[in-house]
Amino acid sequence: MPDPRPPFPLTGSAAPLAPARGARDAEGTPEALWNSAEGGDLPTVLLVHNFYQQPGGEDRVFDIEGGLLEAAGHRVLRYTLTNEDVDGMGRAALAARTVWSRDAYREVLDIVEREGVDVVHVHNTLPLASPSVYHAAQDGGAAVVQTLHNFRLICAGALLLRDGHICHDCVGTRLALPAIRHACYRGSTAATAAVVATTAIHKAAGTYASKVDRYIALSDFARGLFIEGGLPEALIVTKPNALLAEPSLGPGGDFALFGGRLDSNKGIQVMLDAWRNHPDLPPLKIAGDGAMAPEVRAAASGDPRIEWLGWKSSDEMRELMGRAAVLVAPSLSYEGWPLVVIEAMGQGTPVVATNHGVFPEMIVDGVTGHLVKRDDPHALAAGVRALLADREALQETRRATWKLYRERFTRRINYLQLRAIYADAIAHRRAHA
Repeated sequence: MPDPRPPFPLTGSAAPLAPARGARDAEGTPEALWNSAEGGDLPTVLLVHNFYQQPGGEDRVFDIEGGLLEAAGHRVLRYTLTNEDVDGMGRAALAARTVWSRDAYREVLDIVEREGVDVVHVHNTLPLASPSVYHAAQDGGAAVVQTLHNFRLICAGALLLRDGHICHDCVGTRLALPAIRHACYRGSTAATAAVVATTAIHKAAGTYASKVDRYIALSDFARGLFIEGGLPEALIVTKPNALLAEPSLGPGGDFALFGGRLDSNKGIQVMLDAWRNHPDLPPLKIAGDGAMAPEVRAAASGDPRIEWLGWKSSDEMRELMGRAAVLVAPSLSYEGWPLVVIEAMGQGTPVVATNHGVFPEMIVDGVTGHLVKRDDPHALAAGVRALLADREALQETRRATWKLYRERFTRRINYLQLRAIYADAIAHRRAHA
């Protein structure tokens, strides 16, 4: 059987480290034993996040990584804001705060100095936190780490997608005028201008080059795009997202599963067209909700193979993934590091996904799933059909998928990567104090 490891190395200092002396590799190892080979004191971490109005993957990762750090013995503090507060602000006030928030600067600086914070790990600053939190962290003596959950620093719309098509028009530009022209942020020219201005001002001021000690890209693909967009190559490392709990090998089943938001950029119509045009495909369960719920409801009412389950809890999704024969991820846009895919892999469920962005780094084509042409219902159908054609081969694929997860993507491995990134960030800050 071909080597099930993905054809890419973990970047730089984010490569997995050995566990601390005395730690065990067996299942059930206390997470407090996770440590780097060098040992030493665990840094105090302040997590910073501006929550979105609609909960999403970034919010979930913020919670997961906080719990991961606490389980490993770190003292973890949190500074959070929510976009619900935007509704009461005027346009000019919001635009000004997007560029620089005096309140966020003062509050973060106070926490860093009062609590002796070693690392400020930022997840999202838009719009209320602003890049002022980087300055506050540095002024207080802490190192700064920024996770690049989306492409906001090189694309005002964050997805590198416009009108259903991949768009790189603003990547590498000093001022993202195409984004303003097309109102790429929330369909608003004014709001897009505020986002573009924030990025341009802080680029010119050197904020992104001098106030952040390490950037975390979720994939090598994303890392390359951020380098092309002007972020310092030496400061960007690759580390994927971690899961809330360690999954175990599932039993598998006879149905295909989609899990996530029912938005057009997730390839919902591609998936529905594949099932409509190919009556030999297996039953399809769709778990999620969103703007395309009416289309999904109509497809389910007209095809007995399709079942719309609505939104499901994490536990319910985990159970579904373990029983599925295959997970489908026909995204039209670049994904960051989709947790639903890695959760499925952790239970041995292979994935059929679009052959672009992060997916070639998660899936070994023909070994742990299939990579298919973007926006092509027939290619998606062929990928699903190929996995299910031989039940014995499918079981081998399940074992290879689970093995890949265990070798590359467990919570322990993820924590050791994060610990190494923090160590590098602290060393960088001390060297440039």
